[in-house]
Amino acid sequence: MKRYHTKKIVSHSSSDMFQLVSDVENYPSFVPLCEKMRIKSRHATSPGVVTIVAEMTVGFKAVCERYSSKVVCDENNFEINVIAIDGPFRHLKTCWRFTKAMDQDSALNRCLVDFTIEYEFKSITLGLIMGAMFDKAVHNYTEAFAKRADIIFKSKA
Repeated sequence: MKRYHTKKIVSHSSSDMFQLVSDVENYPSFVPLCEKMRIKSRHATSPGVVTIVAEMTVGFKAVCERYSSKVVCDENNFEINVIAIDGPFRHLKTCWRFTKAMDQDSALNRCLVDFTIEYEFKSITLGLIMGAMFDKAVHNYTEAFAKRADIIFKSKA
């Protein structure tokens, strides 16, 4: 199983970053390898917590795979947890956490993005075909979200 963890300080609030990452419908416009996203269900499970079941199509050139995930968006704690429930992964778990960055200048609206992903393909063959591309995409996730935040929240700066 592969695991990737990174932390990055961005010039946006925890709330803004939470909203951006929880807006899964817009992933195809900026998330590496994400070609399509379809929401199967969405419901509030408790105050401030929304559970989404979404189907994502990922692809590169001639290889295309779909999988469904359960996405739990906890706005109370600025945390998003994702677990694959079907598709090409034996295991896929992602966690996003957003906390206010501790700056000397408390007027700065910055947050620490803490991103972890663990994954393993069911098929050795698919792992060989898509593994390197998926590895590269995963390493670019936080940067893709940071760049998207810069575009979307630029007017707030």
